[in-house]
Amino acid sequence: MNLKSKLTLVAAIVAAISAQADITVGVTVSATGPAASLGIPEKNTIALMPTSIGGQKVNYIVLDDASDTTAAVTNTRKLINEHKVDVMLGSTITPNSLAMIDVVAEAQTPMISMAASARIVEPMDAKKKWVFKTPQNDIMMSLAIVAHMASSGVKTVGFIGFADAYGEGWYQEFSKIAAQKGLQIIANERYNRVDTSVTGQALKIVSAKPDAVLIAASGTPAVLPQRSLKESGYSGKFYQTHGVANNDFLRVGGKDVEGTLLPAGPVLVVAQLQANHPVKNSAQAYVEKYESTYGKGSVSTFGAHAWDAGKLMEVGVAAALKKATPGTVEFRVALRDALESAKEVAGAHGVFNMSATDHLGLDDRARVMVKVEAGAWKYQP
Repeated sequence: MNLKSKLTLVAAIVAAISAQADITVGVTVSATGPAASLGIPEKNTIALMPTSIGGQKVNYIVLDDASDTTAAVTNTRKLINEHKVDVMLGSTITPNSLAMIDVVAEAQTPMISMAASARIVEPMDAKKKWVFKTPQNDIMMSLAIVAHMASSGVKTVGFIGFADAYGEGWYQEFSKIAAQKGLQIIANERYNRVDTSVTGQALKIVSAKPDAVLIAASGTPAVLPQRSLKESGYSGKFYQTHGVANNDFLRVGGKDVEGTLLPAGPVLVVAQLQANHPVKNSAQAYVEKYESTYGKGSVSTFGAHAWDAGKLMEVGVAAALKKATPGTVEFRVALRDALESAKEVAGAHGVFNMSATDHLGLDDRARVMVKVEAGAWKYQP
């Protein structure tokens, strides 16, 4: 064999080895800290994701950001620079996800967030073109809340939310829709995720005497203002966001969250949905897989956001493998492009149809109204 033939053979062997490069998925979730009740089921769900796509092995590297923005950025840099990940999944909460955008955009690494705020993907620009997300947008859920309030005779609303991007994003979206429906916001308060008392804010809201209160918070810290308002004598209607749609909220809130109304993904009440609901089958598939591993009643909507991120990632990776080799910028670009072109991807929360201007891709099939009754979630047709 002459030198040219040997070099050709070596090149072919290297190409073959390269083509079999593992796909590396970087994950940062809030498995500890104030958002742990959201992050733990997400972390659990990562373990249920496929270990092979298109015949090639998938490796997941999962880090905990402890609900801390700085840690989320540090994790993202580590996963990109040291582990050369092909895609990022995370983080759990809005402030962390917003902070990660600069890092993934600079590295040209696609990211699928499990946090809710529309600000993560809107307005579209050169950085956010690398970012996608799976939770329903605030405006989609605000529309559901406002419609329910209006039909229930609510005229005035008190608002209390996190003093961060989650609370602010919700206030902006809710206040716009409320004004269109003639609802008046007569109290507007904030608190921090780690606060242990909101008595002052609760008393201000009680003194305003609103017909209903909307609490724009997530996880178990969302219980605090509702409990404080009840202790302060408030007896009106309570609404929460889809950020509380897990059993830890029910467990921590107990009798204080009884009667709470909120919009949520269909997966929360999948067993109560009619047989022809467009998301019933895909949501039920996730519930069955999660509960077969972690126990009956263990599933949560937050784990389902991670599941949907995995479903999108799987579709994107399968398409990108036809164009480039994992571990290269060409593969990451192809994966980003495939995510943006994803159509009719059935997840646990809804059906995703992405586009160049819509990096969420959900519609009304991704929401239902529920009520806390006897310590459980009750579907409100």
